[in-house]
Amino acid sequence: MAQLLTDAEIQAQATSLSGWGVTDAKLQTTRIFPDFVTAIAFVNQLVEPAESAGHHPDIEISYNKVHITLTTHDAGGLTQKDFDLAAIISQIS
Repeated sequence: MAQLLTDAEIQAQATSLSGWGVTDAKLQTTRIFPDFVTAIAFVNQLVEPAESAGHHPDIEISYNKVHITLTTHDAGGLTQKDFDLAAIISQIS
């Protein structure tokens, strides 16, 4: 099982991720796209990195908005796995 990060580690890493925030031990971002089709195309690009990492985000789609939440459920909070996947997701357009 992945080890939980300390509050200091979480804050240090969160500052390096543009567009992401931490709320209630969850790393979150919302991406807005021109339309539904583009939003779904973005979500489809998340499949391979999530599968490769063995770590899967919670995803909510509302027309052109995609809300992504990362947390390591089996550890009960944020681990390095969350920040590593967030960094990969941040590179996907």
